[in-house]
Amino acid sequence: MAKNLRQDTDIEDLNIWPAFTDLMSNAFMILLLLLLIALTKYTISNSANTGTPPILLIPDENYRFDPGSAVVPRAMLDYIKTKLVPNIKKTTKDYNINTVEIIGHTDEQPIGTSTSNLDNYLERAANLKGSMSNLKAGSNADLGLMRSLAVVQELLRIQRKDKSMAGIKFRAYSAAQLILPNGDFAPIPQQQRQSEAKRRRIEIRFTRLGEVKEVR
Repeated sequence: MAKNLRQDTDIEDLNIWPAFTDLMSNAFMILLLLLLIALTKYTISNSANTGTPPILLIPDENYRFDPGSAVVPRAMLDYIKTKLVPNIKKTTKDYNINTVEIIGHTDEQPIGTSTSNLDNYLERAANLKGSMSNLKAGSNADLGLMRSLAVVQELLRIQRKDKSMAGIKFRAYSAAQLILPNGDFAPIPQQQRQSEAKRRRIEIRFTRLGEVKEVR
């Protein structure tokens, strides 16, 4: 009787090993699956180009605003829809971009003596609640901002209508007449301020904005 009991126990011990082996095999497969998922996420997150994204331009020579105006002309609007938006989509995807900066540049010629009303109406225009034609520039700084904002308005309309460029934020800035096309600061005019088409342009820059931290 004792001999039979010992044999039964030995058989039960042997039967445990296949179950244990199956358990270890399943655990190993789960670990491999988790590792594969982690590697896939890492590859996707690091697949974007980490180099320097290009700077896009809307040159004034080809797509000109009316003097002193920030209303987007038809030719420029067509360019934004057919050329600029596809480039923005590609660049933001290739470089993992979340913010597009639109910078308005003017020439050094004074725009006149009109009084600016941007302090009163700029926010409405930025939120698509007001027309750019209602804004009046009192300086080239005003005019550069108005023109960059006009382009931002069109990009926002396309973003909302077509549900494209999801998650991308657009920001409008003005450089006025301060920055030359080569990136240098403009020199002090020696004579009368001139009208220069090459200095008038809309510049599109791409950036990845992170969390804002206060420097202490």
